[in-house]
This record gives sequence, structure tokens and C-alpha cells, in this order.
Amino acid sequence: MADQRERILDCACRLCLDEGLDGFSMRRLARAVGVTAPALYRHYGSKEEVLLEVVNEAYRLHMEYLSRALEGGTALERFRMAGAAYLDFALEQPRYYELMYSYAEALGLETIPDETLARARAVGHFWRDRVREVMAAGHLKEGDPDQVSTTLWSLAHGVISLYLQGLLPLDEEAFRTFTHLAFLRLLTGLATGDYHEELEMELRESGAEQALVGALDPEVVARSRTTWGGSHDGGSTEDSESTATTEPPRELETSREGDS
Repeated sequence: MADQRERILDCACRLCLDEGLDGFSMRRLARAVGVTAPALYRHYGSKEEVLLEVVNEAYRLHMEYLSRALEGGTALERFRMAGAAYLDFALEQPRYYELMYSYAEALGLETIPDETLARARAVGHFWRDRVREVMAAGHLKEGDPDQVSTTLWSLAHGVISLYLQGLLPLDEEAFRTFTHLAFLRLLTGLATGDYHEELEMELRESGAEQALVGALDPEVVARSRTTWGGSHDGGSTEDSESTATTEPPRELETSREGDS
């Protein structure tokens, strides 16, 4: 019985990763498992119960990524590795990432089950622990670890969500650079001592903005402009391509103004 339940969950995870929530159904799941749809209900009471197990699996894998940071030898190494692991998970497991932040609305849940809520809170606790120990080591200004960790988490989730929805006209390599630059700027205001000097030097020497302009994907730029309600005046393809490849996105223009 337990083995069959695990097989159903494994197939449900793969189906969600391949098709997303919109493409998930108990009939498709039954076909993937090799049983009839009614047979699934001997193991799971509803479609929602299956999908919540998929969400829990997403959180489990997410924490597996984050836990890699614990191999760091110092508080600062663990802090940096945690940020890298968070970004890696989002880019390598985008379906899982989006599911973790959209399932409640998608499933019409008024309350989140205790197990799922505990897994979600564990992510916040992990970030707070990383921030607390770098503060204790003197790398960040003293403050409320909850507020600082939530600020960092919010920045990460915000830029990742924009990217996964196709609203940042960057390829993956350029997006990683963009995200790194965003955190450099934020952390420069929070860091102290040698860490602050290190971040300022990296920010000055990175040349990240030029790298972003050179890495822009013209097709993604055009799609992004359409999404944001750009020009629809029926201009020529040649004009559109010229605009897409020469104008940097607004977020880069803004960041340059802030540097001047």
C-alpha cells in the first residue's frame, strides 16, 4: 500500500513538472500510474490531497538545495551559498518553485494544512538563521534578523517571479548577473567593515551592467514589451528588431541613474 502511494506521488510530481497545475487531472495521473482513476482514491481522498503532497515534495526538495549551504565553513560562506542555492532551485526547478507560491490560490484553500505550513515556515527560519549568524560575526549591521531576512527573501522572490513570468528581457546567464548585482547593491547598505569594502569593490569592478546589455535576448525583449503594453502601431519588423537590440530595459536605465 505504501509503495503504491509513493508511486502515485512520484507520477503526480512528474505530471505537474511536465504539464503544470492546468494540465493535471486524476484521469491523467491514473493513466501515468497504470491504474483506473477510482483506484487512486483508495490512496488519496481527492485531487487536492494529491497536489498538496506534490507541494510538500517541492518544499522538501527546496530545503535539500538550501541545506547545501550548511557545508560552508564560515557564517559568510553559508550566507552566500544559501543565496546561490535558492537561485539554483528556482531556475532548475521552476515548476516546483512557482507551485510553492501559488498552490493555495490555485487549489482554493482557505487554510493551509499544518504540514505544508511548517515546511513553508522552515524556509523563513533557514534565512533568519543565516542572517543572524552573519550579524553575530560582524558582517552585517546589527538589526532585527527577521526583518533583514524577509527583505532579502522578498528581493529574491520578486526578481525570480518577474523572470519566470517572462517580464525581464534576459537570458539565464544575464539574469543571474542581474540578480547578483541587485543583491550587491542591497547588501552594500547592510554590510560592515571588510565585507562592506569587498562588496563596494565588487560592485565597482564587476562591469555587470555592460554584461547585461550585451546578453539581452532580442526576442525576449520584444515579448516583454508586448506584455507591458508596448507599441502596437504595426511598425516594420526591421524597426522592431532595431529597437529591441539597442535599447536597454528600464531597470538598467534606472540603476545607472542611481550610480551617477
